[in-house]
Amino acid sequence: MAVVAQSGERRVVRNVIRGSIGNLIEWYDWYAYTAFSIYFASTFFPSGDQTAQLLNTAGIFAVGFLMRPIGGYVLGRFADRFGRRTALTLSVTLMALGSLIITVTPGYGTIGVAAPVILVIARLLQGLSVGGEYATSATYLSEVASRGKRGYYSSFQYVTLISGQLIALALQIVLQQVLTDHQLTTWGWRIAFGVGAVGAVAVMWLRRTMDESESFQNRTRTAEDGTLRLLLKYPKECLIVFGLTLGGTVAFYTYTTYLQKFMVNTSHIDKTTVTWINFIALAVFMGIQPLAGKLSDRVGRRPLLMFFGIAGTVVTVPLLTLLSHTKNPVVAFLLMTVALSIVTGYTSINAIVKAELFPTGIRALGVGLPYGLTVAIFGGTAEYVALGLKQAGVETLFYWYVSACILVSLVVYWTMRETSSASELEHEGAARRG
Repeated sequence: MAVVAQSGERRVVRNVIRGSIGNLIEWYDWYAYTAFSIYFASTFFPSGDQTAQLLNTAGIFAVGFLMRPIGGYVLGRFADRFGRRTALTLSVTLMALGSLIITVTPGYGTIGVAAPVILVIARLLQGLSVGGEYATSATYLSEVASRGKRGYYSSFQYVTLISGQLIALALQIVLQQVLTDHQLTTWGWRIAFGVGAVGAVAVMWLRRTMDESESFQNRTRTAEDGTLRLLLKYPKECLIVFGLTLGGTVAFYTYTTYLQKFMVNTSHIDKTTVTWINFIALAVFMGIQPLAGKLSDRVGRRPLLMFFGIAGTVVTVPLLTLLSHTKNPVVAFLLMTVALSIVTGYTSINAIVKAELFPTGIRALGVGLPYGLTVAIFGGTAEYVALGLKQAGVETLFYWYVSACILVSLVVYWTMRETSSASELEHEGAARRG
């Protein structure tokens, strides 16, 4: 029995690794856009000051998010009907196509307004991909995880998500060392997207070797599986996904994507130093995800969410205020690390919490659609709101905006049930064992 259990655990680990590597490439491609936007903004939007150019690229970043609920619906429904493995392979294929388009698209000076238009199309494809990736990978990792370790294994979704961003930043650091600022601005940034396209193609083949989850294989099939009609039978669960995501997504994108621009544009720290600050802080952030996920398996999901809600509501305004007034790299790193440690209460377990709310036949769609809508409305617009308020001369209002969004989620965390003790995943496992 011990040998069988050990073999089963190794199989779980292999599937988690295969699913996670694909997640890593997906999010590398997604974050390469924001990491390198400080270099390619002038290629697609040649006029205006730096804030105006960044505002334009942030607008397209937000547009990409509009496709995420569509991706959550289309690929989530596909995953509930035809399997998690097939849907994950399709999502990374779409990401490869989007990255390839960005790699080869000429600048505004060559093809005029067609350049930003093509950039929008590429980001729409990537948004569709990421919308489906989040929902399906969250579902897959939660379903293949061992009982009692679902929080731990599911946390690797954000480990690989952050790893993707770290790889993008690492490549940026390397390119900053070997290329001049002029070379990076004129053509060097294209290397990042080319690497992403090649990596996505490789992962597309790797994902074809993953096992399908037993939850999906053993489900009782119905004609309503993966349909919006079935999802409408779970209005409370959908509202919980919306509410618990709202503050988390705004905080996450503020501290992982916008903060790089904030340190350059507001704190006036040089670009290379900011890249290093982000890289080291995100490495710490990545390392504590499994620890928090494992903790949730012992104490429950809700205490971690409450920690994020309370600390995020109270600390956000003073933290961003301090960061805006420092040029000290060490202080900036410490402030960013504190912020990311707080956000860990959300990131490490949000995927498993959502998966625990829904049964197998609707899980990928139930996780993906309300999450995608929330991220599109609030997460994708976070840096656009921040830059818009800065351009209007009232940047500090953004600090209060982030805090208010977290406060709304805190109310949800306070009133929601503990999902680990009443999990649909555990009910299904008990039914199969019975």
